[in-house]
Amino acid sequence: MSLAAHGVTHPGRRTTNEDSFLVDTDRGLFVIADGMGGHNAGEVASSLAVQSIGEFLNDSPPASLSVLDEALRAANDHILAVAGEEPDYTGMGTTVCAVYLREDEAIYAHAGDSRVYRWHDGKLTQLTRDDSWVAAAMNGLDDARGMEQHPMRHVLTKVVGLRPELQPTVAKCPFVTGDMLLLCSDGVHGSVSDEKLGQILASGKPVKVLAETLVHEALAHGATDNVTAIVVRRE
Repeated sequence: MSLAAHGVTHPGRRTTNEDSFLVDTDRGLFVIADGMGGHNAGEVASSLAVQSIGEFLNDSPPASLSVLDEALRAANDHILAVAGEEPDYTGMGTTVCAVYLREDEAIYAHAGDSRVYRWHDGKLTQLTRDDSWVAAAMNGLDDARGMEQHPMRHVLTKVVGLRPELQPTVAKCPFVTGDMLLLCSDGVHGSVSDEKLGQILASGKPVKVLAETLVHEALAHGATDNVTAIVVRRE
């Protein structure tokens, strides 16, 4: 399987960057984590999540759909353990979206509001559904603008590292030659419309340029949060 992938992160208007990401084309593994918590705990949580997922998949070669579920649960346990040993890290957590590619399919998992999109046959589709209060309250309603402007849009219902029992959402989809995947934190999708995301991916430019353009577009549209994007193309 031939892949091209690139990730970019930027602190946005913030002084620190609590986003972490992993791009591993050799293993077909891609992860974004958007941390939260005081005393730099968000940065710690996201870094621990990415590290833990990478190490888990080193030890447990992916063989089934459940492997990303197990990896996110392992990351959850690891963050809770570290937080239990350091008072400054109490209450830290992170969103996570992760993709593992094998043969002609993509396994993807998430907890929180970092997203995975698929570009296929000229169309962009959001694969993940945000684990947020607004997404749950507006279930089934086609009102993207209303969700983006809702005062409770940042209230998450599921986060890695906050509670002992985590139930990540895991699914799979075809991933064939010419397809692309976009993983991004809410700094991207909260500032750039899905229509614009699709227009950028449709340009057919190298993945490095696409990822950099997506981050630049988010910053140009006033993103106040950290901004992270990974673009993966099946060659």
